[in-house]
Amino acid sequence: MAEEKKSTRKKIQASDLMNRVMEDYFRDLDGAAAGGRKVAWCTSVGPAELLRAMGFAVYFPENHAAMLGAARMSTDLIPVANAAGYSPDICSYLTSDIGAFLKGITPLARAYKGIESVPRPDVLVYNTNQCRDVQDWMAWYSGKLGVPSIGVASPRSVHEVTDAHVDGVRRQIEALVPTLEEISGNRLDMDRLRETVSLSRECTELWRRVLETAAAAPSPLTFFDGTIHMGPAVVLRGTREAIGYYEILLAELEGRVRDGVGAVEGESVRIYWEGMPVWGRLRQHSELFSALGAAVLASTYCSSWIFTALDARDPFRSMAKAYLDLFIVRSDAYKETYIKGMLEKFRIDGIVYHDAKTCPNNSNNRYGMPRRLEAETGVPALVVSGDLNDLRCVSDEQTRTNVEAFIEQITEGR
Repeated sequence: MAEEKKSTRKKIQASDLMNRVMEDYFRDLDGAAAGGRKVAWCTSVGPAELLRAMGFAVYFPENHAAMLGAARMSTDLIPVANAAGYSPDICSYLTSDIGAFLKGITPLARAYKGIESVPRPDVLVYNTNQCRDVQDWMAWYSGKLGVPSIGVASPRSVHEVTDAHVDGVRRQIEALVPTLEEISGNRLDMDRLRETVSLSRECTELWRRVLETAAAAPSPLTFFDGTIHMGPAVVLRGTREAIGYYEILLAELEGRVRDGVGAVEGESVRIYWEGMPVWGRLRQHSELFSALGAAVLASTYCSSWIFTALDARDPFRSMAKAYLDLFIVRSDAYKETYIKGMLEKFRIDGIVYHDAKTCPNNSNNRYGMPRRLEAETGVPALVVSGDLNDLRCVSDEQTRTNVEAFIEQITEGR
């Protein structure tokens, strides 16, 4: 292949504001106990709206695990959890996070002076719509810290979300309320819950519009940008702070679209990323693709925090439906239809599937999907082996060689 050109990374100006928003969130969490507020740990697609409405400060262990991965701390921490009995084959978010706890370290201490540890929980709340690992993750902390772990057991591989599915999850969410009231010391205020759900829906709509700016050519942002800028949608949904941030980010990206400014200089190939990011290789992968004129501009992962079913008029039921509508919950037939729509919407030239060693629930290449979709759409596919956090599963040279050959295949096939 021709010698690579040096990539030019176009900084999103709202990044500085996002960093301040995220720091304010973590400092608020750090001071929650001192301020007399209860802390709830919540899985990333757990009932955060309910917890916020009841006055809890909400912390997300998966966000912390992603930070461990991005800081390239995980590979040294995973063996600590393995020594405690957890297999190296299970979720490396879980093993990274438990390893960090056992070692008494956190990337928060590096990032924010004065924060020494993650906030101690008063309750642990999960939703197994992602995988069973999150329930086991919370169960470990429950035993270690002596705090209750409660949650929702969601159906999986759902093709059509039915009323029976929704009602089953709704009842489980409602059943959390008495325990949460007892722990928080607050009665659930339905008006406050409706307001929180409404704020989450507004955040969702803004985040959706942010991601959809990538339909423009050239795309004003990349998947790698999205993995960073989704932070407020993950940890601050249900708050005005998240809404305020995405209003500013959206305005900047829409300005880029109007001015024809692309995130990748000389964009010539448009790529869809299916699966988790490799957190410890975000910059390296971003530069690899952009140096080849390839914009990785859309993904199902970043869209996982779009909850269009949320409705303040019926908060419990709409929360249940929103959490069930997620891509990760659905059947392969549904997923393939969804991805075909995304390929068309974003005018995709090729799909990269990340086969994450420890995350089978977010690796959609293992049961023939790439071949089926390529046959139906004509859009070529590449499978990249790696992991979300365990860099021992990542071969940088193999990834580079395969990506270069893939982009060359696309450009020469035109």
